[in-house]
Amino acid sequence: MNARNRKRLDKSSHWLAHGLNETFLARFPLDRLTPHHQLLPVDAPGSRYAWQATGDDPQFLLKRGLPLPGWQMLEVAMQHDQPSAAVKLYLDTGKGLNEELCVYLPLKSGRVTKRLFYVPRRLKALRFDPMECEGRFTITHLRIAWLSPGFAHDRLAHRLANMHHEFRGVTKAEVLPLLKRQAREAGRHWREFALEQYEATFERRTARYSYRKWLEGRRELTTERARRVIDQLPYTPLISVLVPVYNPRLEWLRECLDSVLAQSYPHWQLCIADDASTDPEVRPVLAEYAERDARVRVVFREENGNICAASNSALELVEGEFVALLDHDDTLSPGALFRVAQALHRHPDAGLLYSDEDKLNEAGERFDPHFKPQWNPDLLLAQNYISHLGVYRTGLVREVGGFRHGTEGSQDHDLVLRVTARLLPEQIVHIPHVLYHWRAAAGSTALGSEQKSYTTDAGLLAVRDHLRERVPGARVEAGHYPNTYRVRWPLPRRAPLVSLLIPTRDRVEILKPCVDAILERTHYPHLEVLILDNQSQCRATLDYMHEVSERDNRVRVLRWNEPFNYSAINNYGSLYARGEILGLVNNDIEPINADWLDEMVRQACRPEIGCVGAKLYYPNDTVQHGGVILGIGGVAGHAHKYFHRNAPGYFTRLHLAHNLSAVTGACLLIRKALFEEVGGLNEEHLSIAFNDVDLCLKVREAGYRNLWTPYAELYHHESVSRGADDNSAKRARANAEAHYMRRTWGRVLDTDPAYNPNLTLVHEDFSLR
Repeated sequence: MNARNRKRLDKSSHWLAHGLNETFLARFPLDRLTPHHQLLPVDAPGSRYAWQATGDDPQFLLKRGLPLPGWQMLEVAMQHDQPSAAVKLYLDTGKGLNEELCVYLPLKSGRVTKRLFYVPRRLKALRFDPMECEGRFTITHLRIAWLSPGFAHDRLAHRLANMHHEFRGVTKAEVLPLLKRQAREAGRHWREFALEQYEATFERRTARYSYRKWLEGRRELTTERARRVIDQLPYTPLISVLVPVYNPRLEWLRECLDSVLAQSYPHWQLCIADDASTDPEVRPVLAEYAERDARVRVVFREENGNICAASNSALELVEGEFVALLDHDDTLSPGALFRVAQALHRHPDAGLLYSDEDKLNEAGERFDPHFKPQWNPDLLLAQNYISHLGVYRTGLVREVGGFRHGTEGSQDHDLVLRVTARLLPEQIVHIPHVLYHWRAAAGSTALGSEQKSYTTDAGLLAVRDHLRERVPGARVEAGHYPNTYRVRWPLPRRAPLVSLLIPTRDRVEILKPCVDAILERTHYPHLEVLILDNQSQCRATLDYMHEVSERDNRVRVLRWNEPFNYSAINNYGSLYARGEILGLVNNDIEPINADWLDEMVRQACRPEIGCVGAKLYYPNDTVQHGGVILGIGGVAGHAHKYFHRNAPGYFTRLHLAHNLSAVTGACLLIRKALFEEVGGLNEEHLSIAFNDVDLCLKVREAGYRNLWTPYAELYHHESVSRGADDNSAKRARANAEAHYMRRTWGRVLDTDPAYNPNLTLVHEDFSLR
């Protein structure tokens, strides 16, 4: 080792002895980054961006000031014009660039993002890929920090213990011994093995980036194994697969029919109705399949009608106890009907079963998987998330009159609404496997899957008719995206009083914008604001509270002269609240749309709904809260955190009202009677964190559905008034609260019905597990 590097190492040891995280820093002035591919400087005066990525593979090269061999920490921050961004750092050791020596880092908007990596010997160059798409950006922070092995191991263990689902319940001190034991058993070097586990905590921003690799790691169910299980099933119902046909591409029609014939579950019937196809080659193909297998039945309609008429003709052929719906150029996975039979064995009273699904491109490659939640009635009103694969009890389909004329294009949505209206929640069963592949290739003629305006109009009719019979005052309108809908629920004849509870201590610069914005930007007329003052000493804050309560008779100030306990303060405030509805509101909240409270009250007044949450943004217009997902990070995390305000989210969910297990208490509405019924917030065990999640779970356990709405939008300057958990006492309290949640709700936290077991419990971005 030369003297210069030894000096660096001596300096790093000195810094570590003084408790500093970052040892040797290799700073990269931007002039060291050489644009290599698909990059142009932005030549626009006043632009906030320095670079334009002209394709999906922009690259910088770096050949000077390379990092030393050993453990390193990559730190990156960028401003960019994309909903999200991720960088890649390729290490060139003279053998070319490949994914095995690639450091992947999804960025957090507006923040420095860090991750460990290991530099091998003989490093020749680095390639830095700042984005994975076209767009503009500026690199605001880029450096690499050399770490001592001890410190790097500590950071590695810390992340795995806190973020990797396989290390849940393992302490940080136990992580490395466990990794080394697992590596020995696998015959591998422990560091290589450990870095694979660490890499898994940096999932891709969305599922589409990693789906192919994810599929490669899945073991398909063999026909032999399925048959052995089938032989042991006491209940093997006949499942009729219903296929309406009209002028499909013949090779896709054959793939569709072959996928049924290839089913490992043998107790099926294929019911085909040709809707007078004008292509003369369709009839011989269908006749061929009917002759090949006695389980295939075909009816040829004399006149072309529509997909509902053809589906009803196929329904007349059905002999099975259950009917599965299949479009004429889509395919089933080989184990699809076997998985249905398995689910029926566990849920013999099921009236509707549905699975996850993905798409097929022109080349027949699978992409864009949709991993769905369990029964989610408000999501179903907002979009038809259930199809495909949908399997219905035949008697129910016939009882509701089959496929309804006038709903062509959204006939499946109409059918599922009418069928589920007759079922109990436990009779609607989700199968968390991809059993259906629908054709999304250009030129597809798939019936019922074309994204045309008439499909949205048909779905609007279906949702409107469904609600007209049940909630006559509800109104339905088209959503922001095709085939999505917004329901405007009615208010009671007498609008209920809402009591907004706002705990605070000093910090008038935070409290004043919050309260003034609520009073000035809220159209809902019947509200009161209760400022819950927790030992404020600041004269300006006290003066403001006095002034605003004198100025506006909707404002009252209540004193809480006890140590800070978020749960206790709000429970105290609820005792003095005059409203029928309580609103938990942080003192760093600012409304955006004037009808935010109107929307939340309409939802909270529904008798089946418990807690109602809002869509919250950071001041830079990225999402802070899109609902709460249980199990992320061990307890819970916020859905779609750091996504851009206008991003669609996972299958447009950022723009749809839907049911979730929990929502944040930063802005939460609940009927006061229900709040009292479940005992309010837990002030004994959850004084600061997770009390909102605990409240929501108690409400759900009492039989109510919690709901998140994107139509109540507010800014949230997250926890700036309370500060971070940055000392030992705060960390101990936070750990104790997390442990309480695991003890109390452990199994519930790991099986969120509003999520999907195939999705990550590490990140908040709906990437794959």
